[in-house]
Order: sequence, then structure tokens, then C-alpha cells
Amino acid sequence: MQQISVTEFKQWLDDGARGHPVLLDVREDWERARCALPDSIHLPMSQIVERLAELDPQADLVVYCHHGGRSAQVGSFLERRGFRSIFNLAGGIDAWSRTIDPSVPTY
Repeated sequence: MQQISVTEFKQWLDDGARGHPVLLDVREDWERARCALPDSIHLPMSQIVERLAELDPQADLVVYCHHGGRSAQVGSFLERRGFRSIFNLAGGIDAWSRTIDPSVPTY
């Protein structure tokens, strides 16, 4: 699993040359209700095992949570299950809000 900063991720999205990754939000429902990144798939960490088949193991996956801890755990789990291209969004949605888009609420 690779770490990707919010700045690098924003450049990836803006550039478009690599295609659009799957953005996976592993936070809880109440966190998602507070704020979320656009075009993300919500799959809480507690549901990863039972919903694993919903994810494409060949896709570029950028996993995020509040600060990056849970998403790193999920990313490691996905790699052990054969997913080939996992990126953990370092600093999570909090870093995104503070660095890239202040309109995303912090909590």
C-alpha cells in the first residue's frame, strides 16, 4: 500500500492522465453524514469483510477515513486479499479540508 498526500491526490484528480481512482470512504455512517468527498463509495470499515465483492481488485483504490488510521488498516487488509493498487489518503478527510477544500467541514 502506498501513502498519498491530499496534495498529490488532488493533482491526480486534476491531471486525469491516470484515470479516476475509486475513492473508498471507510468511516462510520454518522461521519459520512457530517461530510464526505465527492464521488466516494461509502463502505464502513466494519462492513469490509462482508462487502468485499463490491470492490474491483484491479482498480486503483484511494481509501480514506478521518485522519488516515482506519483507512491504512483497510488498505493493508485489501492488499492481503489481492488488491493490486491501494493508496491510503494520508491525513484523511481532515487533511483534505484543511489543505485542499475548506468548505468540507471538520469534526
